[in-house]
Amino acid sequence: MQTAAKKIVNGWAMYDWANSTYSLVITSTIFPAYYTAIAPRQVALFGRTFDRDALASYTISFSFLIIAFLSPILSSIADYKGNKKSFMKFFCYLGSLACCLLVFFTKDNIGIGLFLSITATIGYCGSIVFYNAYLPEIAAEEDQDRVSAKGFAMGYMGSVVLMILCLTAIIVNDQMNLGWGAWPSRISFLCVGLWWAGFAQITFNVLPPSKASAQRPEHSIFVNGFYELKKVWNQLTHYPTLKRFLRSFFFYNMGVQTVMYMATYFAADEIKMQPTQMIVTILIIQLVAIFGAYLFSLLSKKTNNIFALSVLIVCWIGICIFAFFTQTPTDFYILSFCVGMVMGGIQSMSRSTYSKLLPETKDTASYFSFYDVCDKIGTVIGTLSFGYVAELSDGMRNSVLALMTYFIIGFILLMFVRTKKYKSAPVHEVIYN
Repeated sequence: MQTAAKKIVNGWAMYDWANSTYSLVITSTIFPAYYTAIAPRQVALFGRTFDRDALASYTISFSFLIIAFLSPILSSIADYKGNKKSFMKFFCYLGSLACCLLVFFTKDNIGIGLFLSITATIGYCGSIVFYNAYLPEIAAEEDQDRVSAKGFAMGYMGSVVLMILCLTAIIVNDQMNLGWGAWPSRISFLCVGLWWAGFAQITFNVLPPSKASAQRPEHSIFVNGFYELKKVWNQLTHYPTLKRFLRSFFFYNMGVQTVMYMATYFAADEIKMQPTQMIVTILIIQLVAIFGAYLFSLLSKKTNNIFALSVLIVCWIGICIFAFFTQTPTDFYILSFCVGMVMGGIQSMSRSTYSKLLPETKDTASYFSFYDVCDKIGTVIGTLSFGYVAELSDGMRNSVLALMTYFIIGFILLMFVRTKKYKSAPVHEVIYN
């Protein structure tokens, strides 16, 4: 196939521009800083008292557990009905609405705030399933690294633009004592929802409709997705390179996602950084990640995807070691720069590598659903273990060492992945770069 027209590729990438504000503002910066500021050290919920940061980690785990269960159902419906875009819209609007309602989140309704954050996460992750599944439909294999990197770069740029606007309002309020209280942070949540739904209209207007599968589902579309996952799992025996890559991805991505979701909480409790300082560090990560995504895309072009991913994972292992010994805000700024360089690269490279290794099929959503379930279950285990180790050791530094273990396992497993690409049949292979 040929890569789609530039207008379609740009429109696809614009969804990263639209929804990445959720990742930055809600996941990584203003929401965690706001939650840490208003929530007591011990939070009573569901008849039990939780450590504040452990509760945040468990909330994230629960969110991804739900989406891991929903993903195969959604992909099955999309595959057989050919309505990826319709489901992408539904989850986009669900997530953006939840972000808008977070404007009402205060210290008097911690439970409601966490519920809305779970809903926003479901909306974000649900839409990403169908967004990722469009990649092999709009980009030829040789262009998938470039197109994937473009999406991530657009996401980083878009989120930074809104982040700067929100951060300016927060700093002005703090420095000039305007007396707005928590309103700048709460309005930031509203802005995320409006930005997300608004810019997504560009994507929805230009993306072509996906084609329905020519095959009839063997089971009800509400359970067929689980059979599809089983079928994909069985098919992996014929594609050992893909299977080995997924094993590695499961472990190293467990570490990546947990870092992304828990970095701000680590900075607040272990480094004692102020909310504004924490937001600035995440802003550094976003800006540097733009260059990181393209840098490692170039490295993969000069070598191959597996080599580039190996370099990235080694960097992540070094980051975990450095984080364990980090003591000052200056140290954390340096750490943030390093994380930014590899964050965009490993996300973009993982997605495009998986896309390259896929067998030729029209039911791309089923394969990307399997990829997404690996991603989400890994995130559940990663954030759950992070919170549990933090509770046991009364701090998050030992949790960082647990994450390093995941990266080491992922690196070892990646060494067994040959840089080969299976095409239409298991016996037919071609080397790819």
